Amino acid sequence: MRAGGLPSELLRRRAGQRRQMLAVQAVSCSLVSMVLLVYCCAGTIPIVIPSAYFLSGIGLIGFFVALSETHINDRFDDHYLTIFQVGGHVALQLVFLLAAPEIGYAFLSVVFLIFGFGALRMTARQATIAWTLTVLGLAPIFLLTSTPVGMPVTSHLERLAATLCYVLTIGQCAFVGLYGSSMRKLLYDRSFELKDAYRRIEELAELDELTGSFNRRCIMRMLDEEIARSVRNGSPCSVALIDLDWFKRINDAFGHPTGDEVLRTFAITMFANIRSVDRFGRYGGEEFLLILPEMPPDGADRALERLRAIIADLDWSAFSPGMKVTISAGVATFRPNETPDTLLARADRALYAAKARGRNRIASA
Repeated sequence: MRAGGLPSELLRRRAGQRRQMLAVQAVSCSLVSMVLLVYCCAGTIPIVIPSAYFLSGIGLIGFFVALSETHINDRFDDHYLTIFQVGGHVALQLVFLLAAPEIGYAFLSVVFLIFGFGALRMTARQATIAWTLTVLGLAPIFLLTSTPVGMPVTSHLERLAATLCYVLTIGQCAFVGLYGSSMRKLLYDRSFELKDAYRRIEELAELDELTGSFNRRCIMRMLDEEIARSVRNGSPCSVALIDLDWFKRINDAFGHPTGDEVLRTFAITMFANIRSVDRFGRYGGEEFLLILPEMPPDGADRALERLRAIIADLDWSAFSPGMKVTISAGVATFRPNETPDTLLARADRALYAAKARGRNRIASA
């Protein structure tokens, strides 16, 4: 059984699905009752058979409707109560098979429909239980009684009733097939939705919420990967620690919302001006880490100088008249047998050297 406290939206959706299924059962019961009425008009069975069949079927469906609307179903893992519904409807067909064996084929046809529809919901264990119980119900009827199970086609009305029975059975089989196909399509669509949602979750787990750049955990993992690739291939790999100059003054003078917009604009500008193979992430606060794969020291210096000039030349007056934003950066290139920590430590020392020289400049380790 399931624990309580399910979301109200989920409960409403489940109840709607159950109403649809029970409505289909009610329509099916009504159609079979109409076929039985044709046999009644032909004089094959008494009027009590179609009347009792309709009332019993609708009563059974009404019982499950009551369980559904009171949300008793939602206490169970299988909120459709599939095994109980299959068992109840099969038992109903077997009872009327004994009551009117002269048209027994009609009730046996319904048994096939019940299993066809139930198979869409049943687990392997439920299907085994339902099959076993049905066999135990059918075997005595065929083996321990001598009453013939018939399909009367003597009169025109009986032939009409037989035709209607098979037409309805085939139609309902087609409906079951279409229903199963729609379920498969729904599951197929949902699987893509789930994959997209999972991909989005993974992206959010790797991105800094404010700037959209990689977060520290992700950029550090990327640094490890790039260093490992550099060791394997013998190719250079440079990094740059970038700091926004006097960023605390921007926050104090213009407020944190403006500071956040400055960080976002800086990150967007960086993404627009680095290579596709470069990796850019927020290292902490207003400090960022840029990874430059296959970039030698002189190339890294030129790349960072170009980025410094781009940031300095941006028109920041939209945030506040006269605002200027500049960056300082420390650049270091990976050395053999060096660890990521020592590489970053050299870049950090170079960054402090750039600040000591007056900021708005690039320094190399």
